[in-house]
Amino acid sequence: MTTIYILYSSTLDKYYCGVTEMSVEERLARHLHGHGGYTSIAKDWVCVYTEAIANKRDAILREKQIKKRGIKRYLESKKHSG
Repeated sequence: MTTIYILYSSTLDKYYCGVTEMSVEERLARHLHGHGGYTSIAKDWVCVYTEAIANKRDAILREKQIKKRGIKRYLESKKHSG
């Protein structure tokens, strides 16, 4: 199982969308403890959304759709759709 996750940093007022095959908790811990990359610039990331996808290929396609639409806009649409 693969999971799409969305993180939010209040310090940056930014969202980050990623895909993982490990637990979301473990992946978040890596983001918070300086694995490098974009998320290493803040230490207050929290997971605000997860979605389980059957396989990695489909998860990556979904992640691209979310990023293309805009993460914040995607979350707003999920809020209004129930």
